Amino acid sequence: MNDWLIEPLALLHGQAARQAVAAGLARWLAGGASAYTLARLWGGGKDGHIFPVRAIPAQWAGVVDRVSTGFPDAGLPPGPQVMGIINVTPDSFSDGGRHYRVAPALESIQAMYAAGCRIVDIGGESTRPGAPPVTAEEEWRRIGPVIHAVRECTVLDDLLLSIDTRQGMVMDRALGAGANIINDVSALTYDPAARGVVARHGCPVMLMHMRGTPATMRDHTAYDDIAVDVVRELSQRVDEAVAAGIDRTRILVDPGIGFAKTVEGNLDLLARLPLLANLGCRVVLGVSRKRMLGEICDQPDAARRDPATIAASLPGLVFAGTVLRVHNVTAMMQAMRVCQGLDRH
Repeated sequence: MNDWLIEPLALLHGQAARQAVAAGLARWLAGGASAYTLARLWGGGKDGHIFPVRAIPAQWAGVVDRVSTGFPDAGLPPGPQVMGIINVTPDSFSDGGRHYRVAPALESIQAMYAAGCRIVDIGGESTRPGAPPVTAEEEWRRIGPVIHAVRECTVLDDLLLSIDTRQGMVMDRALGAGANIINDVSALTYDPAARGVVARHGCPVMLMHMRGTPATMRDHTAYDDIAVDVVRELSQRVDEAVAAGIDRTRILVDPGIGFAKTVEGNLDLLARLPLLANLGCRVVLGVSRKRMLGEICDQPDAARRDPATIAASLPGLVFAGTVLRVHNVTAMMQAMRVCQGLDRH
């Protein structure tokens, strides 16, 4: 039954959700402020069939409970979070070169913190489409000094540092230097040593969906049903991590917008994010300034895609504790707070 999925449909929010749940017409979605009144079933001979929540077949009760139960916090602060992006690279698609030195990187991190951000994601390797890999030694040479600078800055004592890397050696050194979280676009499949490092440190880990590598992922964009396929493939990555000794309650999942997906595939995935509730893991959503937004909005300049970033990020708030990974922290914090206010009414 691990392949049985419920896709929550006809969502309600705020007071309408509370009233519908009380009347038995809806079920809570992942223990949050949203509820679903219809369910599309996948698996068990029911592919694509839609039922009102009160009429879901009895053998699906375990799946219903899984989709309706809240996610573990995974060792991060509760509630929705904005995670700022710091690329210590010369070639990242949006801000490559801007944070290549410690001083400007630290200055940007301090500004993100002042805007309310409590998680910053630091990366030393570009994962834009077609990007070549860098050695673990070079990656560490780039990010190590930034980690040390942050940990020497007393005003940032409660800031959580996420490290965006595929390399087990970089993970180990970063966690030893004071980093808190690992964010791996390969979901711990690139480096055979990575799962062991994460298991040994017992840290939170973000597993992202991708096919191939950043250099080859454009050749792997064919899906039967992208939302269903992504959830099932992520489920395999979660199971592999758990089998390697990683605590399931420390795992977060990222659908990998822009990685091995077409523009239409990305939009379909964003429209159907509630399917991720089947994984029982806190969600990370990273759409910031991505190429798909430029194509949709006819905006070739990545730095001018922040309004599109906000619009594409807000669907992630269908879950109570989603981590929104963005470049423009201030703008995203404002949008998130408005949505939180609306959920109370």
